[in-house]
Amino acid sequence: MTVIPDPQETTQAAIDILKNQLRRKEGTWVEWGKACQTLQKTGMSPQDVFESTGFEPIQQNQLIVAAQVFDSMVAGGVSEKAKAHYQARGSDSLYEFRILPKDNRAPAADFAFENGLDSEQVKEIVKALRDFSYSDTPPPGFEKTMGDAAAYHYWRLARQQSDLQDRSRLIAQSLRFATSHSARGQVEKLLTDFSVVKQKLAPRLPLFRLENEADSPVIMPVVGHMPVATDEYKAVPGILPEEPFGMVKFSGTGAWLPVPGWQVILKAEDPVALLATCSDLPNAPDTISASEPMMVVVDRAKRSWDEFSYYIVDINGHLDIQWFDEAPQAQILGGVILIMRPKKIFDQNYTHEYWQIDE
Repeated sequence: MTVIPDPQETTQAAIDILKNQLRRKEGTWVEWGKACQTLQKTGMSPQDVFESTGFEPIQQNQLIVAAQVFDSMVAGGVSEKAKAHYQARGSDSLYEFRILPKDNRAPAADFAFENGLDSEQVKEIVKALRDFSYSDTPPPGFEKTMGDAAAYHYWRLARQQSDLQDRSRLIAQSLRFATSHSARGQVEKLLTDFSVVKQKLAPRLPLFRLENEADSPVIMPVVGHMPVATDEYKAVPGILPEEPFGMVKFSGTGAWLPVPGWQVILKAEDPVALLATCSDLPNAPDTISASEPMMVVVDRAKRSWDEFSYYIVDINGHLDIQWFDEAPQAQILGGVILIMRPKKIFDQNYTHEYWQIDE
């Protein structure tokens, strides 16, 4: 097994060893992921690592994330058989487990291994496993196990399906995973109950793009009301807007963002802004790049659930944006009222040419 050096103490010789290891694909994929992460922490960009090793940036990211999931899975007490299996060939499956809370990764990995699930099947149910774990009380008839969580996922899909062939396939999937007698009983009821529960579709994200100059107000610090002491005037920090939304900071812990005075903003009781990328959003359109920056405006006073909104909830100490088709068990911390995309600027220097400014 290759020893991964500390990035803070990595010598050029150690870096060369890691590069050679990756070029020759020596060791396990877990070691490859840790080697990629170490090389990046020494200051190499993913593109630099690619040019030196042949591992493409997207592959580096998958291996690094999957290796982190592998470590948390091992720390969580995964079985030795599952550990050996995933260490040999499981990076794509473990990458999908990244959205699970750390204490759920080991039982989820054992469950997937015992049922012979490949990465596509894991991808199909992993969100259901995560959502099921959020509830303090499982749905009626189902118990808090990975098997019942997967069974509940397919049970819900089966109830929404009017086509008998597809319905039968989903019922079979649900029965395959159900571990408790009560869960099997719930699923078996669908064999004689052919009523269809209409599927609720997630609402469209409230996406807007800045288009007009009037939509981009300029923010400046307020010194105070005249008369103002010179020392107070000098103490006001300067502003250096950060793209793409023109965010400004000061030496303390706060920052400001220029937000248009749209009606949806004015109606908010306690609005705050979160910076995110499209990949952080649920149900984001495929036409938007996953890396596109977004500004999510949340009204912290909006804590009553309805099926037409997205909400902020706490997941293991971090904020998460979610949609719920029924009242959630998790505490709602605010409602998403607006998601803003940055304005498209085709020529950044255009506004700096004085002769182009209208008189």
